[in-house]
Amino acid sequence: QDQLQQKIVCPGVVTCLTTSLDGAFLAAGVAEAVYLWEQVCTGKLLVVLSRHYQDVTCLKFTDDSSHFVSAGKDNLALVWSLCMAAPLEVVISSDSVSQLWNCTVFDLHSGSSLLSYRGGNSAARGLAVLRGEFLLSAQLGKNFINVWEIQRKVVQLDISHAPEPRHILSRHSLPITDLHCGHMGAQARVATSSLDRTVWELSSGELLLSVLFDVEIMSVTFDPSEYFLFCGGRDGNILQVSLCGQGLTRERSFQSDSEGNQVLKGHNLVTCLSVSMDGTLLVSGSHDETVRLWDIQSRQSVRCLAHKGPVTNAVIMAVSANMFLPDSRPAIPLPRFSRHLHASEGSDGEAGEDEEESYLQKADRLYSLMRAVSDKSVLGDGENTKVRVAELEEEVQTLKKVNKDLFEFSSQLLTKPTESH
Repeated sequence: QDQLQQKIVCPGVVTCLTTSLDGAFLAAGVAEAVYLWEQVCTGKLLVVLSRHYQDVTCLKFTDDSSHFVSAGKDNLALVWSLCMAAPLEVVISSDSVSQLWNCTVFDLHSGSSLLSYRGGNSAARGLAVLRGEFLLSAQLGKNFINVWEIQRKVVQLDISHAPEPRHILSRHSLPITDLHCGHMGAQARVATSSLDRTVWELSSGELLLSVLFDVEIMSVTFDPSEYFLFCGGRDGNILQVSLCGQGLTRERSFQSDSEGNQVLKGHNLVTCLSVSMDGTLLVSGSHDETVRLWDIQSRQSVRCLAHKGPVTNAVIMAVSANMFLPDSRPAIPLPRFSRHLHASEGSDGEAGEDEEESYLQKADRLYSLMRAVSDKSVLGDGENTKVRVAELEEEVQTLKKVNKDLFEFSSQLLTKPTESH
């Protein structure tokens, strides 16, 4: 069993999981709620969305990570704008009066002033926000940059209002089993599957197409060009629906061998579908403990991969070659994921375990160490001892690495076969 790097404890059973394509956000369905974390930067729990009435069954982000869609057993699919699902949208502005400048942060929706900063004796040249934690300002004609920690300057912050979904898609009559988002970000089409089959447009929430099948649909996906829709049925068939036929109506019944509609047979109860980036291959997983690779044009199964149990997930994705190198390590360390929205909720002592040292605290600690090295006469003997121990430990680690490299080089040299002349 491989070593577990981290375990994120949730307040209930996790029913579905997804990440944004840019790797910045993680969303999980926990019972009837959706939990959204800031994945790369801090691991903070941004918001808990509780608009479903029954368990959430599937979650998907759009390709530009601006929206995500949640669907559940309550027959609803909710389209969320990421900026609305996050706690706050703000406007940052500055002015200059009588050689003094002020910077103010307003709530975009209410217009209320949240933060206020007063700068030096010259106008602000530029403003920037670093990772949502620090406010940076450059002053005109000055050779320095002012930095404030945003969290420490909060004047008022109203987070009592619950975020609202951008669209509520409520045409299904039975629980939604799967969904898939196409391309073009907020203008994408999203397909949801149930006893019926529905295609929606995210930008307006308008119903584009509804296809009725004679079997329950368990999984759904588009091909990259969105010419075809692939639906996995409970009976094991994969149904290929043409989206470019002549005279299409908004509601119709599926009929094979007409206008490009086809049926691929070889499974029982298809649980997942995925199409390759060039649109030539289809991957399907099933309860029959197999993953099949299909040639879409000929509708033939070209490979069958056996598993030891029912297949629950199968997806085609592009990955870096570093994934298969034995010495490869993540370029960005995974943060500790918090379990509470606010610090006050973790007063029972659990939140302290999840919260990491802030960047400002790390900078203060590093500055203290630098002062201890440069001016030891100011500090006491105990502090000098700690600094010296830290220096020695770092030197020991360096020597260990050098020793390991020498050992590996010697081993390669001794085991290298001699060339015969």
